[in-house]
Amino acid sequence: MSGDTVPTGRVIEQRGLYFDELEVGTVYAHRPGRTLTEADNVLFTTLTMNTQALHLDAAWSAGQPFGQRLVNSMLTLATLVGQSVTQLTQGTIVAQLGLTDVAFPRPLFHGDTLYTETEITGIRPSSSRPGQGIVSMAHTGRNQHGDVVATATRSVLMWSSTARREGQS
Repeated sequence: MSGDTVPTGRVIEQRGLYFDELEVGTVYAHRPGRTLTEADNVLFTTLTMNTQALHLDAAWSAGQPFGQRLVNSMLTLATLVGQSVTQLTQGTIVAQLGLTDVAFPRPLFHGDTLYTETEITGIRPSSSRPGQGIVSMAHTGRNQHGDVVATATRSVLMWSSTARREGQS
């Protein structure tokens, strides 16, 4: 659809969920997974000025305990959080408040696929921001074999559906 075309039918905009649509204990499986390639890893590593040889130097990494380059853990973390966006926070987040308890129990290698699940672990209305609430999420990332490769707890400030309908944006 071009920018000057007015839709004649119903228009549905893709969005995440509002604060009041979330329930503690619900687990969201974010699909599709994301296969992380050598190009992804080298680009991310160089863009972020991380010169760690474990990400860039195949010959040196071959002599290290894993025998090959590792996917940059910050790329793993960014993908872990990013996979949840369309399903949970697209257009419904006010701000990310923090990340805690970040862990990488196993590495990802070039060609591995990351699959992420998010559990809602806490919800509460904001005491200082009407129409908004604070949501705690536990992200878990697994490779294609089901091995946990990353975990993180995330806190976000989100809109309620009533605030959006009332135009409080």
